[in-house]
This record gives sequence, C-alpha cells and structure tokens, in this order.
Amino acid sequence: MNEEKMNRARALYYAMFSRCFVFTTDNKRYFELISLIDILKENPLDKASAQAFEDIRKVIKSDSNVAFMQEFDAIFHSPETQTLRTTASYYDEDIESGKKRVEMQNFLAKTKIRRDENAYSDYEDHIGFIFSVMAELCELIANGEVQYKNTAHCIFEQILNEFVDRFSKELYEHESADIFKNIVVVLKSFIEFERVYLEVQTPIYDQTSVASQAKSEELSEEEIARRARNKLLRQKGPKEDPNVGCEINIAYDVEDDI
Repeated sequence: MNEEKMNRARALYYAMFSRCFVFTTDNKRYFELISLIDILKENPLDKASAQAFEDIRKVIKSDSNVAFMQEFDAIFHSPETQTLRTTASYYDEDIESGKKRVEMQNFLAKTKIRRDENAYSDYEDHIGFIFSVMAELCELIANGEVQYKNTAHCIFEQILNEFVDRFSKELYEHESADIFKNIVVVLKSFIEFERVYLEVQTPIYDQTSVASQAKSEELSEEEIARRARNKLLRQKGPKEDPNVGCEINIAYDVEDDI
C-alpha cells in the first residue's frame, strides 16, 4: 500500500473514532459513523477488530441512534454512573485544562485547523477533538500536503499516545460499556498499528502490563506476521526528516473550523 492510500485509510479510522467520542445532536454524523464502520469492517486490521466490528453492527442500527446515544450518555454524561474523563490534561495532571491543552493549541497553530467554539465546547485536548484533528491531517497529507506529517506525528506521540491506553482501559471497564467495549478493541488494534507505522514507543507506564501479558499469553503467528507486515510498510514509506522536531513553525492564512 502506498503512502497516499495508507494515509487515507488512517484518516478513515480517525474519522470513525471522532464520531464515536464527539457528542452531537446532528444525526448526519451518526450516519457517517455507520458508513465508516461498514467500510472499515471489510478490511479489518486483525481478527479481534473484525469480530468487534461485527458485534458493533449487531447493536447499532442504520435507522436509529438510540442504542448508541443511550450508552454514550451513560458513560460520559450520566450522574448515576462514573463519568469517564476524556482529556489528555486529566490523565497527565488530574485537571481538565492543563499543559496538554496548551500543547494541542500550539500544534493547531501550525495548521489551518481551528476549534469552532460555537459548535464544539470541549477542549482542544479532548480525545474526540484529537481524533478529528488527526483525521483532517491524514487527509491533507494524503492530498499531498506533506508539511503536516511532522505535526501529525507530534500530536500522536506527545498527546494521544501518552493517555490513550489508560483512557481505553477505563472505558472498557466502565459499567455501562457494551458497544464501547468493542470500539475499544478496534481502537487498541489501530493504536498498535499507528505505533508501528509512526515508530512511536508505548509509554513507560504501560510496560509492566505489556510484560505481564507477554508472560501469560503468547503472541499468535497471525499477530507476529501482522506486526512484521506493518513495520515493513512503514519502512517502505518516506521517512520523516530526523532534524525536524515538534517545535517547527508553519503559518497559514486559511482556517478550517472543526
């Protein structure tokens, strides 16, 4: 798979996750979620995500968002259950608006993407907003705007990668999670792929659980082959300039609101 196709596929995954985690009353986004799931389940990353896609589609209906929205509200908004935190700052500093939000604002300043405060009330380091930004950046890269590769890499490495495992664990274990359990399975497979593709290490805090899992569960031949295939795909693609860090300044006049 060439770089353009790879980035369009990545954009589809990020777009799907953005529609899972951004609250909206716009039914159009729900139907877009259904469409994205149906597209991605035809070529899943592994057996676990293939089954997860099938299980998701058994519950969420093409003509009704009731089941999805009821579960979404129970997990993220209900006073009767434990509310799941959704910002990078919370997992980093135990506060809702911290340095990770500032870091995201700085990364956004290097792009033409801006948060539409009238339509989107959550912070820039909210996981749904991060997915939306990454979807847009991957699409721009696929369209030849390669100047965004470094910013996308930095957002993944310094923001999303740092908290997505802990967020996923809490979501999977949430008392009201059913559909979202399977969404976490797909997310886990995708994040593992992104780490290989972008050559980003799993955070230190997760190493103990990874080591423990390795002792109790041998990697399947399919998983070993998948990881090797992903690494090969990454190696065949153009490399990031190692001299370019996450502090580059790119200025644009055009602004797109999310």
